[in-house]
Formats: sequence, C-alpha cells, structure tokens
Amino acid sequence: MSDDPNFDVPVGLFEDVADLKAKVTQLTALLEQLTEHADHAGETADEDGTAAGEETAADAADEWQYPPFILLLDSPEYDDELRALTEWVEGVLVPGYLAEPSADARWCHLWFDHPVAVARLHACWLAWQELTDPASCGYTGPSVWHRDHLDPCMRELRASSGPFQGCTKGENQINHRLPGLVPSAWRRTGEAP
Repeated sequence: MSDDPNFDVPVGLFEDVADLKAKVTQLTALLEQLTEHADHAGETADEDGTAAGEETAADAADEWQYPPFILLLDSPEYDDELRALTEWVEGVLVPGYLAEPSADARWCHLWFDHPVAVARLHACWLAWQELTDPASCGYTGPSVWHRDHLDPCMRELRASSGPFQGCTKGENQINHRLPGLVPSAWRRTGEAP
C-alpha cells in the first residue's frame, strides 16, 4: 500500500494510535486488578454469612478510594495533600518547567494562596502520577501528560488574566495579591474564612 500515491496518513494518526495504546494498557491493568479482586472475593465469606462478593456499599466505598478534589478536603487531609503537592510543585514543576516569570508568563511564589492555582496544580499533579507510570499507561504517558495536562494548566495559570494577574515581581520587591473571598457553596455555615 505504500506504493499507492493515493494513500496518505493523516498527521495526527500516530498520536491517536499512541493514545489508544496507552488507554488499552491502562484498561488492561485495571481489568487485571478487578479480576484479582473478584477471584479473592469468591474465595472468602464474611463472618455474618454474607458472601464476600456481596459487599455493602460502605465496604466498596472504603476499598475503592480515588483522590478527592483538593478544595473539598478539610484539615488535616487538606494540609497533608497540600504538603505533598508543594513538594511536587517546588521539586519538579518549578525547577523543570518554569522559566523566569514575565508579563506574558506570570508565576506567583505564593501560588498556594490562590485556590484556583491549587486546584489546577493538584489536578495536573494527579495526572502526572498516573501518566508517568509505564505500568498503567505505557511509554506515551509523559507525552500525553505534557500535551493534555501540563500545557493547558500552565497556559491558564500564567496568562495575564489568570490567578496571578495581580502578583508582580519588580527589581527589588515582589507584590503578592491575595484573591478576594467569594461566598461559596462549599463553605459550611459558621465556618471561618
């Protein structure tokens, strides 16, 4: 078919195939985990007579924990998650990906004071954890992470209208603008801001 002059390969086809391979690898790993869990569940029964395969909703919720949205966490879980996120941002993201801030590419050294930045960076970090593991996503994971997660996240955060728009770095000073607090449905009644 390569001798056929009418045979053209679309430019994005190779990226699409790589993405599909990564998804198949990820789904295969998940299927293996679920199969192992089902095999183990069929071998045992609870003391109260309930078959292990007949888990209660509470048991299933305890077993399959996915990372929560960081802004919905309360202390001390929020503090622990923010601490881990800070290690990644300051240890991987800042030295590896962020050049000197400019008017066109802002960065605030107090990014953790900006809830929008915390939320976006946390989502980017969760994706990084998943997509840098060849066992779950193959070898194309890092490329997918850069294209689908890091680049859009940095465009939003570092844009002139992004969360760091009021934070500036002068020659002898750094001005940090804290975001204003907006009433939120997430905040509980009586909770201090």
